[in-house]
Amino acid sequence: MIKANLTFFTIIGFFVLNSCGTNQKNDQLDQRVNALLAQMTLEEKVGQMNQYSSFWDITGPIPKEGSAAKQYDQLKKGLVGSMLNVRGAENVRKLQKIAVEETRLGIPLIFGFDVIHGFKTISPIPLAEAASWDLEAIETSARIAATEAAAAGINWTFAPMVDISRDARWGRVMEGAGEDPYLGSKIAFARVKGFQGDDLSAPTTIAACAKHFAGYGFPEAGKEYNTVDIGTQTLHNMVMPPFKATIDAGVRTFMNSFSQLNGIPATGSKYLQRTLLKEQWNFDGFVVSDWGSIEEMVEHGYADDAKQAAQIAVEAGSDMDMQSLAYIDHLIDLVKSSAVPETLIDDAARRILRVKFELGLFDDPYKYCNAEREKSTIGHEKFQEVTLEMAKKSIVLLKNKNQLLPLKKKGLNIALIGDLADDKTSPLGNWILAADTNSAVSVLEGMKAYEGNNLEFSVGVKLHTGVLEFAKELNINTSDKSDFTAALNLAKTADVVVMVLGEHGFHSGEGRSRTQLGLPGLQQELLEQVFKVNQNIILVLNNGRPLVLDWADQHIPAIVEAWQLGTQSGNAIAQVLYGDYNPSGKLPMSFPKSIGQVPIYYNYKSTGRPTLPSPDEVFWTHYQDEQNAPLYPFGYGLSYTTFAYSNLKINSQNDTSIDVSVEVTNTGNVQGNEVVQLYVKDHFARPTQPIKSLKGFELVDLNPNQTKTVHFTLAEAELGFYDNDGKFIVQPGDFSIYVGGDSTTELNTKFKL
Repeated sequence: MIKANLTFFTIIGFFVLNSCGTNQKNDQLDQRVNALLAQMTLEEKVGQMNQYSSFWDITGPIPKEGSAAKQYDQLKKGLVGSMLNVRGAENVRKLQKIAVEETRLGIPLIFGFDVIHGFKTISPIPLAEAASWDLEAIETSARIAATEAAAAGINWTFAPMVDISRDARWGRVMEGAGEDPYLGSKIAFARVKGFQGDDLSAPTTIAACAKHFAGYGFPEAGKEYNTVDIGTQTLHNMVMPPFKATIDAGVRTFMNSFSQLNGIPATGSKYLQRTLLKEQWNFDGFVVSDWGSIEEMVEHGYADDAKQAAQIAVEAGSDMDMQSLAYIDHLIDLVKSSAVPETLIDDAARRILRVKFELGLFDDPYKYCNAEREKSTIGHEKFQEVTLEMAKKSIVLLKNKNQLLPLKKKGLNIALIGDLADDKTSPLGNWILAADTNSAVSVLEGMKAYEGNNLEFSVGVKLHTGVLEFAKELNINTSDKSDFTAALNLAKTADVVVMVLGEHGFHSGEGRSRTQLGLPGLQQELLEQVFKVNQNIILVLNNGRPLVLDWADQHIPAIVEAWQLGTQSGNAIAQVLYGDYNPSGKLPMSFPKSIGQVPIYYNYKSTGRPTLPSPDEVFWTHYQDEQNAPLYPFGYGLSYTTFAYSNLKINSQNDTSIDVSVEVTNTGNVQGNEVVQLYVKDHFARPTQPIKSLKGFELVDLNPNQTKTVHFTLAEAELGFYDNDGKFIVQPGDFSIYVGGDSTTELNTKFKL
């Protein structure tokens, strides 16, 4: 039986949570938390701050020795507050049963898992979803991931990652929303709402976690876990807005960063965790460290040993220790020696308990442990349909010279070339811990569904060698060209060649930084060889980050950015190639012409010498061997139709807002969706501001020759910025508004504030 004290809390909860009014519910929830906290020993409170990864095969015998036996004993004593990497309703139930029925107070565990872009049904990687600019679709994608994860026993995801990044060398750009804080903030809000819904206690919602707090997306040289050294303008205006958006969405947990920010490991930053997050932003959820990041402060040279690291972290406001054992090993002694006040332990435990109450775990500890619901939910047919739509919306058409696309559905001889074209695991992307390998629809399978053409496949060149493992380096093939000849022979006789090239799903993600951003291995050589025998090439890219595609842009007539699109990847790509879906995606990150341009981004600041002073002079901001502009700018993306913008005007202006309108016309022959983007330029500001900043966007569906008027409202939130003290200000002056289909649009109007 569940312990009597848990039953007491359940009865109290029934009456409390059915009372009227949000404030009353919050007050009563606080009473429940405080009543439980008052019963807890110091050891039990520290136990709530202790998180372990799964430490034994739950279906096997109880561990009798080693660290697993020690952790099992701590679990039975109520000295573990959370587990991660445990999945499956029955597995979760077995562990929850120990926590609830065998410990003194019966406090349930919270189970975390990396549900990043899907659980079993895998959606496009987050960077790809960001290319859709479709907030409703992104929220729905997160909702499906939460529903599946909850059915498998999970009630907490370590997502969304809301790090802004301008450097494609950093492998984790695949996990975020790109380079822009405005778009990133809107997507961060949508993802949190998708995971958490409107009722966190519902059996299909899970707690979200905003990560990595903060600055993780700006590592020096794009190298994973590296030092971050940015100014306050970048911190407050680029890094922080998406995190603040998750607060506005009601996110219940934060995860701190592995990296240093201005010489202080984020895990030990009191400014980030206590001053900004908990005091200024009034965050009442809890902060979890990243894996082992508390003890890693020793390697940073910021703490002498794990004990000192534990003291620094808890004082800074890191509430839960993920897997470093620093808290469970040292906090009790630190408190008893008066080095750490017990009030800090109380605050952390209270925050963790509060989220558990909000999830409804005290009312029903086994609500996420229904094996029948797991069986009927995972991989539901409806989820596949929605995931397919999300995948199609994520595809970006980069080039379509001579309208090579869409393909005719009859009478063509098509050569499909590329190792990735027949790969059913790579399209799933990087974070696929719960997914089945070989479960994606391949491009080959997707194109075979169109039976009117003659389709033949050749691998061309093997992309990688050896075994694929999430935690291991991917071995790229750099020597074996044995499949070249067959691919070239096939291409010679084809009407059109579809080449699927790019990165494997395990070539981007955590720990996967790159110094070169071209096509890995021998793929570029294969592309150039095929081009010599057949120039009618459609290049389909599978990748987790912007790539350097300058040669391809100069030579290949059609280029499709298809990212890593998840379970329905091949179907989505085929439907776009054959014109059953008109691509509408827009780039959330700039694509460089050269690796030497990285980091590259659209919202840069003007220098004192931004333009060429006179012919042949060198004294201005430029490269000698490359242009300043990217190959494909932020917000860029083509369609099978064309759009025209006109009649941009300011309709009204008052002390609180400005109404802007523009007419958008479909000037082509097919229906299309356009992402109408609005940018603002503040001509004079202290501190200085970017040359242009995204401040609004709308998705517009237009039939051929149809015109729609799109309205935007600009208020203080769109016209102000944060000063160097982190204070939001709006300054008077001259502003320009730019509206168009990408960040390079020149259609503009001006106003004075």
